Amino acid sequence: MPSKNQGRLAQDMKREVIGIIGQMKDPRLTGAGLLTVTRLDVTPDLDQARVHISVMGASDQATAEAVKALNKASGHVRTEISRRMHIRKAPRFVFCADDGAAYAAHINELLAGLEKDDPARGE
Repeated sequence: MPSKNQGRLAQDMKREVIGIIGQMKDPRLTGAGLLTVTRLDVTPDLDQARVHISVMGASDQATAEAVKALNKASGHVRTEISRRMHIRKAPRFVFCADDGAAYAAHINELLAGLEKDDPARGE
């Protein structure tokens, strides 16, 4: 499968996964905070899809519980993706936590601290 089509399929799948997660009523997901799907990677043979999620405003324990709940419901997500996208072979979904947003915020804080401490700026 060419990478252009694979990228398009991954984006369509990401959009559907966001919709499916939004409809779930698991208390571990609704009480965790703002849950965001940051990235979805699909293997070329459509055997597995790795979904990176970020939970804003939640502790590490709440994020781990949300990932655990989503991995428990991965069969439901697979069935719904197959039904909504009209594909015969839906990939297995593996959900993992993505701490990219927290890391970016930490880097921004470090850079802001460097700007304050820089005596050569002369401002």
